[in-house]
Amino acid sequence: MRDDDVMPSFSVHVEVSQRPGIADPEGATIERSLPALGFDEVAGVRVGKSIRFTVEAPDEATARARVEDLCDRFLTNPVIEDATIHLTEGVAA
Repeated sequence: MRDDDVMPSFSVHVEVSQRPGIADPEGATIERSLPALGFDEVAGVRVGKSIRFTVEAPDEATARARVEDLCDRFLTNPVIEDATIHLTEGVAA
């Protein structure tokens, strides 16, 4: 295979967060604990997931479509979670 036949690789970073209005008990527990540690000014704590990997695809649109499908089918619960996808071509995850 020649170098120009190599499929581009995309670094993927998926940020998964609860949809607005969905309870976040882990975030609430952290927020309740912060004043005892001297962080009275912190509010609105939400906890999510950060997932990093690489994907090979002929172009960014195809890579994004594949990652969106992966998120909908496996990485998130689309009923209660949102995913924000960041793609960078040619960089390891």
